[in-house]
Amino acid sequence: MAHWIFATHNPHKAREIAELLAGVHEVSSLADLDYHEPIPETGATLEENARIKADWVWERFGMPVFADDTGLEVEALGGAPGVHSARYAGEPADDARNRARLLEALAEVPAGERRARFRTVICLRDASGTHFVEGVCTGSIAQAPLGSGGFGYDPIFIPDDGPAQGVTFAQLTSEEKNAISHRGRAIRNLVARFLNETRDGAGHPVP
Repeated sequence: MAHWIFATHNPHKAREIAELLAGVHEVSSLADLDYHEPIPETGATLEENARIKADWVWERFGMPVFADDTGLEVEALGGAPGVHSARYAGEPADDARNRARLLEALAEVPAGERRARFRTVICLRDASGTHFVEGVCTGSIAQAPLGSGGFGYDPIFIPDDGPAQGVTFAQLTSEEKNAISHRGRAIRNLVARFLNETRDGAGHPVP
């Protein structure tokens, strides 16, 4: 079983990835490696930020690594908050303030025009090179937070593929969310395209 580093300090993301790859691949977060130095996210796109994080960890540890960046893209806001989703309400990053700012921005937008999508881009870096995959989940923005699970924008995002109409990510179990989420789809694309191969400790495919 290959050992990969997932380049995140976010415990919620680390838990989701561990659940998604359980029994498939061994994954360590940066906390598992006792590495707590912040990684700059200065990219103008999700792809750039994912690559910055993957390169940062590869250069310091020399171990196969993957990193993600995720954005919530709202049609009525021209794709915002997008790459700025984590800090939409400014510094320091705060989930509740981000949600409040988004709901305020959409206050005059009717329910039928609150279309949005979550998009996750994953960058994998190993000795064979740099690779990208993505996952998308479409849906809409609720008019008020619903549910106590999940994190980030989960209480106000209603996925199209949810088990019931009008249910937010925050009202789903982790298994239900992982089955349809942007990050779950990106991880399954990553496994199908790159992680199903047998690789050595440096990340090289083994014939």
